[in-house]
Amino acid sequence: MQDRIYLTTEEAAAYLRLKERKLYELVAHGAVPCTKVSGKWLFPRAALDRWLESGLARPEGMQPTSPPPIIGGSQDSLLEVAVRDSACGLALLAEGSQAGLDRLTRGEVAIAAIHLHATPDDDAANLAAIRAEPGLFDAVVIGFARREQGLLTAPGNPLGLAGIASAVERRARFARRQQGAGAQLLLTSLMARDGVPDGRMVMAGGVCATGQDLALAIRTGRADCGIASRAVAAAFGLDFLPLVWEHVDLVMRRRTYFEPATQTLLAWMRGPDMAARARELGGYDLAQSGEVRLNR
Repeated sequence: MQDRIYLTTEEAAAYLRLKERKLYELVAHGAVPCTKVSGKWLFPRAALDRWLESGLARPEGMQPTSPPPIIGGSQDSLLEVAVRDSACGLALLAEGSQAGLDRLTRGEVAIAAIHLHATPDDDAANLAAIRAEPGLFDAVVIGFARREQGLLTAPGNPLGLAGIASAVERRARFARRQQGAGAQLLLTSLMARDGVPDGRMVMAGGVCATGQDLALAIRTGRADCGIASRAVAAAFGLDFLPLVWEHVDLVMRRRTYFEPATQTLLAWMRGPDMAARARELGGYDLAQSGEVRLNR
């Protein structure tokens, strides 16, 4: 059970030490994070952990401390440029979208960069995930950019891959991202959409912590393909088979939104330099960059 990203109702009830009837009551009242796929409820294990942590009792008068000036969550090439060139003073800790949300809920980072996927083309997946988090009742979601995600292959696409199903059929070795990484969630949802059985997928050895690590695995021959952004593919000279456009959002608490470091970053994002760098990197749409997508 500990290895599974999504739990069934029976597994979730056992994990939470509740009776299934009680769990169904919580679902009916929208009180527990879950999603419905083909008539069955599934429960993201990482979201259940954050749901439990959000209800921790605190001594009376205890105030939350200010989080460290760190952006956790997903790795993104344009975000790295934005943090550096804006001189906002924020640091980056790229561990994957779910890990970033975990740290944000626990107060270990000031901002989380996320791109989550319930389905491949779900533009509201990030917003739905935040609305389902009781511990993020004061969250603000700022649109950073939409970016193009696809299947990366070695230069020249030597295996002649045409997409996910083709790569599985030809026994291509997939570079693996860590559980909870947005790219890994996207891969799982794409396979489900296309009816590709995950048991047939060949996985390369090791786990790639970021899209850049994944590209390096392909470049050095340790893997044949993997999911990452067009910008990463271009930076490593890899072939890119486009699959979907996705939202990369910045999640923070309201008090963090007004901090000088955050405002410096947002001001740079809304200026001409952001657009220029996005064109250089490729695969970005800035139509909603800097906009408030959710204010709880």
